Amino acid sequence: MLNFELYNPTNLVFGKGQIEKLSTLVPKDAKILLAYGGGSIFKNGIYDQVIANLKGFEIVEFGGIEPNPRFETLMKAVDVIKAEKIDFILAVGGGSVIDGVKFISGAVHFEGNPIDILQKRILIKENAMPFGTVLTLPATGSEMNSGYVVTIESTQEKLSSGGSALFPKFSICDPTVISSLPKRQIENGVVDAYTHVMEQYLTYPTDAFLQDRIAEGILQTLIEVGPGVVQNPTDYTLASNFMWSCTMALNGLIQKGVPSDWATHMIGHELTALYEIDHARTLAIIGPSLYHVMFETKKAKLAQYGRRIFNLTGSDEEVAKEAINKTVEFFHTMGMDTKLSQYTEDYSNTADFIVNRFEERGWKGLGENQLVTLDKVRSIVELSY
Repeated sequence: MLNFELYNPTNLVFGKGQIEKLSTLVPKDAKILLAYGGGSIFKNGIYDQVIANLKGFEIVEFGGIEPNPRFETLMKAVDVIKAEKIDFILAVGGGSVIDGVKFISGAVHFEGNPIDILQKRILIKENAMPFGTVLTLPATGSEMNSGYVVTIESTQEKLSSGGSALFPKFSICDPTVISSLPKRQIENGVVDAYTHVMEQYLTYPTDAFLQDRIAEGILQTLIEVGPGVVQNPTDYTLASNFMWSCTMALNGLIQKGVPSDWATHMIGHELTALYEIDHARTLAIIGPSLYHVMFETKKAKLAQYGRRIFNLTGSDEEVAKEAINKTVEFFHTMGMDTKLSQYTEDYSNTADFIVNRFEERGWKGLGENQLVTLDKVRSIVELSY
């Protein structure tokens, strides 16, 4: 097991009706920026619940944070915060809104050009504006970590950053909120969480027995509840296990003491930036191709994964290969298309574009052992066509 430090100060408030605690969680006398997305919180009643439970607080609203939040939009929120002298932000939404608020939190007091936070991947370790969240869409785990992803529209870049000052002060997670979500968003959430686990688990053995078992437990739970929660989102047992799995997939716990990959995400982000394909669906496109191209370096963990998750038998080679097939089958069960050509006809130059962009950024070796070279990136993307 590798050395590690574990720090997670977020107060996670989980379960039915927990939004009623909102007024006790927000600092007394805070002036709040209420940040949200495209307006679904008005249709599902969450907005009304938030306002009712913030009675007596001064609130300034900022809506319109996009799926794959835009740097340009978020900077408008920074201007509002400065003009209105806001001192607390409340993110009400899914991972995109929460990610956007993390960037806003770090950008408000940043000395310099805030675009550098993204393009130079500057970590915010102090002097961030405090914020809390009310989660409306389980998927990214952003409600209990300090990372985020933001798109720069002007350059068609989707970039990640974070920092220890960007943990939410609290996150309210009520599983009943998923009852009004479209099936596509729930499908995305399951596959997003599943791939988050795979990025931290499917690397190489490091004798981290407990981390492996926790990761496998999350994967097994998502396989068990995923198809059902899409069809029956009002089933509280399914909804609560789905939501908690999404949080546990990326709150830092299973990442400690083990290597992490994240190359699937880095390549997938480019597909979203180029084609506006849902984030989870880019992961379903890239992940299996990456497992094939990087097969030899991942074979031991693929074999373990195949035996423990899918009860496969045979040699390591046989089990590892079939494990990839079973993963694709699960993605199909969750409504995912797994080839780029199923989303766009304009894919022929995608590998060249991504490789050139990575080369410009100096990203010469990705993955848990930096063996995902630019040649490998090209092979992965081309195999994904």
